[in-house]
Amino acid sequence: MDASLALQYAIIAIAVVISVWVVLKKQFPGPVRKARIALALPLLREGRAAWQQKLGRWMAPAGSSANDAACGGCNGCGPDKKG
Repeated sequence: MDASLALQYAIIAIAVVISVWVVLKKQFPGPVRKARIALALPLLREGRAAWQQKLGRWMAPAGSSANDAACGGCNGCGPDKKG
C-alpha cells in the first residue's frame, strides 16, 4: 500500500470517528456523559501523573451550577431577561 492510499484511509477514519462522536452526543447525551465520567475518574485520582490528571480534567464533562440544574440549564433567565 502506498503512502497516499494510507493517508486517504487515515483521513476517512478520522472523519468517521468525528461523525460518530457528534451523532452520539446529539442522540444519547446521558450515556455519553456517563462514559466521559467513567473514563475521566480514574485519571483524576490522587497520585496520578500531572499529564494524566490534566487529560482527565479535559475529558470530564463540565459541571452545572445549582441555578442551571433547577430550571433545566438553559440559562436564559436573569435580571435583563423576561420570563
